[in-house]
Amino acid sequence: MAIAEQNRDGRASALQQMQSARWALASLSLATLLSSLGTSIASVGLPSLMQNFGASFQSVQWVVLAYLLAITTLIVSAGRLADMFGRRSLLLGGIALFTSASGLCGLAPTLGLLIAARAVQGLGAALIMALTLAFVAETVSKERTGSAMGLLGAMSAIGTTLGPSLGGLLIAGFSWRAIFLVNVPLGVLTFALAWRALPARNKTAQVDRGTFDVMGTVLLALTLAAYALALTLGRGNFGALNISLLVIAGIGVVLFARVQTKVKKPLIQLASFRNFQLSASLAMSLVVATVMMATLVVAPFYLSRGLGLDAAMVGLVLSTGPLVSTLSALVAGRLTDRFGAHRMMVAGLLSLATGTFLLSLAMTKLGIVGYVVPITVTCVGYALFQTSNNAAVMTGVGAGERGVVSGLLNLSRNLGLITGASLMGAIFAVASARGHEGIGPLSSDAAARGMQVTFQTATVLALVALVLALLSVRAEFRRQRLVEVSQNL
Repeated sequence: MAIAEQNRDGRASALQQMQSARWALASLSLATLLSSLGTSIASVGLPSLMQNFGASFQSVQWVVLAYLLAITTLIVSAGRLADMFGRRSLLLGGIALFTSASGLCGLAPTLGLLIAARAVQGLGAALIMALTLAFVAETVSKERTGSAMGLLGAMSAIGTTLGPSLGGLLIAGFSWRAIFLVNVPLGVLTFALAWRALPARNKTAQVDRGTFDVMGTVLLALTLAAYALALTLGRGNFGALNISLLVIAGIGVVLFARVQTKVKKPLIQLASFRNFQLSASLAMSLVVATVMMATLVVAPFYLSRGLGLDAAMVGLVLSTGPLVSTLSALVAGRLTDRFGAHRMMVAGLLSLATGTFLLSLAMTKLGIVGYVVPITVTCVGYALFQTSNNAAVMTGVGAGERGVVSGLLNLSRNLGLITGASLMGAIFAVASARGHEGIGPLSSDAAARGMQVTFQTATVLALVALVLALLSVRAEFRRQRLVEVSQNL
């Protein structure tokens, strides 16, 4: 009788834990959607902002840049703070900050105040992005980490896909202010759900709260800001200012590394990069994000000039990629749980390299099909890689390092996106200019030529990432063999 009661209590406890994990994962999914939507929804409002504030494009583009720069410069520090003070309180603070800043954006009377509010919103997004991945390991079992990462990847893709279309509807029905105010009720819902569902105590929080690396944080923020600005200012004209900023970023890297070896509690443990698997995963994340940015920067020109599609059809065809990524991410999570993260990482990069190679052929004679099929293969590979890579990294680090490692993962992705926007855009511009007089819009042949060279470069980068993945798999195999040998001794 007592045994039967214990079994019932055990099943009830297991069911309760499973339900708690589901609610916690739901709150993390909403938080991911919130930060992703904040990134994608603002771009569609730039023309309205130019008209309402009577500003130039160079001025209103800072509505987007301020948000991205805040995330890029602060995301690692956000992860470190969470490791020190507890992830729950920091994540709730990030959601609250994002939501409040969204309201300020929607009510901003001037463009300057709007840009400042977007920077604050980016700080909230940095906290959210750094901590959602770190929280997964605390809310689901190791066997289901892949599925959880796939769900977060799908929510991120949904936010990216939904942003432009939702933003357009809100601007048409109300005004530009609605694209920021819409985040307020969603943020309140996310905060309430996270408050109730996330674990009340973080057992991994460190006791020593007075050892935050302020100098390292400032140096890293300035270094990342200089690099990001070097690749975003000038709109394709890489001049003396851009070169100076890159030099400053290089000096910043040296100074940051020096400071990290001197302080007792560094922001980033440089010794962690001796772990080849972690370093390879971060490098692969940066390279793959660079490759994927080509699909966002180059594809619109190819579809409109190379294939002669109108604006509505270009938008419809471009939505194929995010839609495929959304659906693939859910399946990728299950495949990762079943076959292992490292195998799926290799499979994803193979698919990515195949897709970019097909895109490099730029088969204009096949029309839309010649783009949709390769981009589908590319996005399936991207979703599979992103899910498996995140799962491999987050299950392979200690509980006290999950925040900062999650921040590094997001940082590598953001730096890849910034690098890709500049590098791939420049390659396309140079390649498409061959044989083009520079007067009037690009011809079909020029656009196709630019597409070919850009995705030839992307294919080479994808193959570099594939080589890193194979080396990482070999390192993991050796590690497992050593563990087996030590257990048998």
